Amino acid sequence: MATSAVTDAQLIQQARNAQARAYAPYSKFPVGSVLLLDNGHVVPGCNLENASYGLSMCAERNAVAGAIVGSGPRGVADAGFTIEAVAIVGKPGEPCFPCGACRQVLREFGCKRVIVEDEEGLRSFKFSEELLPYSFGPESL
Repeated sequence: MATSAVTDAQLIQQARNAQARAYAPYSKFPVGSVLLLDNGHVVPGCNLENASYGLSMCAERNAVAGAIVGSGPRGVADAGFTIEAVAIVGKPGEPCFPCGACRQVLREFGCKRVIVEDEEGLRSFKFSEELLPYSFGPESL
């Protein structure tokens, strides 16, 4: 879905909408996320658990996969998008930050901000400076 000027509050609401579709029968911890891409598209994701736990997928990585699938015949290489922001929701009133694996995947696609919500409201964090400083990325190879 392309959008012109989406607010952080709208992104959090869309993450809640995605959270409602989460498959979390084991942890009972549904997570929803949305990516705001630099081309204006908003891509949702939710967590998908599996009885073998290790095969579970986080909401953020599912959203990235959705962005790749929806970005054209050759995926990211064709579209060349970066992630302007990711909004993530988990338990009401508690911030839900990306796990380490998700941080690395978000880093791969140039994520600039992470938006979470706590009991005081919305909070925005600069990705590289605050959540994953000194990271390893494509330019490190």
